Amino acid sequence: MGVIQVQEPGLFTTVQDLGREGFGAIGVSASGAADAVSLRLGNRLVGNDEGAAGLEMTLLGGTFVFPERALLALTGSDFGAALNGKPGELGSSFEAKAGQTLRLGPTRTGARCYLCVQGGIAVELFLGSASTHILSGLGGHEGRALRKGDALKIGAESGAIHERRLSARALNELQPRKVLRVTEGPQSDWFSESARRLFYESRYRVAEESNRMGIRLEGAIVPVPSGGEMISEGVSLGAIQVPEGGKPIILSVEQQTTGGYPKIANVISADFHSLGQLRPRDEIRFERVDWETARSLLIEQEKLMSSPGLIVPN
Repeated sequence: MGVIQVQEPGLFTTVQDLGREGFGAIGVSASGAADAVSLRLGNRLVGNDEGAAGLEMTLLGGTFVFPERALLALTGSDFGAALNGKPGELGSSFEAKAGQTLRLGPTRTGARCYLCVQGGIAVELFLGSASTHILSGLGGHEGRALRKGDALKIGAESGAIHERRLSARALNELQPRKVLRVTEGPQSDWFSESARRLFYESRYRVAEESNRMGIRLEGAIVPVPSGGEMISEGVSLGAIQVPEGGKPIILSVEQQTTGGYPKIANVISADFHSLGQLRPRDEIRFERVDWETARSLLIEQEKLMSSPGLIVPN
């Protein structure tokens, strides 16, 4: 079993898989990769199951040493990766020879880059998932972000090394969006017509305080009904709450499982991966779609993700 030695951890690097669904009723959010599409693609490139654990790097990547050879893939945002000084291509698998070092720097595009390795990252599962849940300090590698000197075990390789890359169609159609498509939220009709119009016609900027729990937005203040509070109820990934003060918050992968603020809209499932690539100061806006369109867009995305032409030989 190989290892990854963490020489530099980057700004905020965690072990993530596709999360732990089904525990919201006991207050545990799913967590998992903020951009699940990129993690799935990276795992496909190295021959893993789509849900295998990889490394999620945020804004600034780390430096990793591979004492034994390994098949790697980088997906998501471009962090200017180099393997022993040679550029590592995004959206392509490549071999790290024994003793080589992979260095990543600051992001050049979105918020998160994913490092997948054939065999996956081997950590003890919590509620059936390898994902790090930072708020509770559980899962992943000791329930925390990586630190200098950490050593991560790599699972058993699933086969021979074959270098592959994402097709041009995959790279084009799965690009993160800055116009986020949404359906109406459960309290949409609580807001006045003018408040809803303001929300959909405005541009918002991602605030510095945003994290894996929620994406805070700056911009037009949405008039809030009933002082911005209500009896708490279950909330979903992508829900857009409007608290007192009128600044919307998009709930992300480490969201609280209940909330007491009205929800004006919900980001559609096909655009969840775009949320994971939003950086502070990025500008976004919202486009309303109906339920049937939201379902159709997700079906189309999943058809592309499972298509045989998604990944091609290098």
